[in-house]
Amino acid sequence: MNSSQGKGDNFQQSELQKNLELLRGVYFFSGLPLESLKVFAYLCTRESFKKGEFLFRQGDNDGQAFYIISGKAGLLCKDEKGEFVIREYGPGDFLGGMVLLGNIPRLFSLRAQDDMTCLILSKENFDAAIEQFPDLMPKIILSVVKAIGDREERFLSVREETCETCARMIIGLTLL
Repeated sequence: MNSSQGKGDNFQQSELQKNLELLRGVYFFSGLPLESLKVFAYLCTRESFKKGEFLFRQGDNDGQAFYIISGKAGLLCKDEKGEFVIREYGPGDFLGGMVLLGNIPRLFSLRAQDDMTCLILSKENFDAAIEQFPDLMPKIILSVVKAIGDREERFLSVREETCETCARMIIGLTLL
């Protein structure tokens, strides 16, 4: 092995280790055994986006989940009145886990507000890992159910009493 191969191998090991550390902190992967988590970390790719670039668009069925490593993104919705920002996401946010579980078209667009770097897991790679570790799916589903419940609890604790319309429209995900 020459020295350039060694450096490349070290870089790959280093990036794999960084991916593993990032995934360890994501609710979607919480509680998974280290062996399977390493497979997911290996299957992830890193991608950079320039300010103004779309990570995905409303209506897309791209089958990708994103972990934001750096930069910020705006979640956009487009309707007959135009396009508006619903909220912002930044480093440490994981988006798109539900896309990995099913064939779900995007209800929103996500656009880079700064130059950004993301860790991306495709549905194809996710499915390949699940084939290798089929016993993981119940653990992943429990993590998603817990995240939905936690989100609903947070909404109930911060909503204004006068926002009855919001409550009727949003609350009840845990009843699905």
